[in-house]
Amino acid sequence: MNASSGATTPGLSVTSIFFKKLTVNQIPKTPLLLSLAGLLPFLWSAATVLSPDLALWTTGLVGPRFVGPYMGLHYGAIILGFMSGVLWGFSARLEPSQAASGYILSVIPALWVFFTNGGGAELAGILMMFVFAGILLLDWFFWKNDAAPPWWMQLRLMITAGVLVCLAIGVFL
Repeated sequence: MNASSGATTPGLSVTSIFFKKLTVNQIPKTPLLLSLAGLLPFLWSAATVLSPDLALWTTGLVGPRFVGPYMGLHYGAIILGFMSGVLWGFSARLEPSQAASGYILSVIPALWVFFTNGGGAELAGILMMFVFAGILLLDWFFWKNDAAPPWWMQLRLMITAGVLVCLAIGVFL
């Protein structure tokens, strides 16, 4: 709304400021399928927390490393390193005046997990949930500056929601 006249400014809303590109483009099939496949270890981690029988079966079949919150934390650490690499690549697409900031921001996920992974599954899980949610801010920065593809935020919001639910199961149940 225009404060002086009460008129609506065409094309400007909270939605258009933060998510204007979301309704314009579809997520390409390959990144979507690979991202959904990337949720599988998080889903398995949560499933073995929720089902003691599945946890026992998995432990007998492949060992305890693939059971419960520790699987989610281990895989989450790998994904955070991967996300740092993705963000580094986006930094290379920024204007020179923003590139240095982008490179600095891009290493936050990897450094975060390096310094916070440990201290028990509950604390590590909470800290990992915090950084996965925080990466959305970094994603938005790169997306808003046209360094990420137009469909990036749509994909990242969906995948991050799944990751956070799975990690929360490992932390709080």
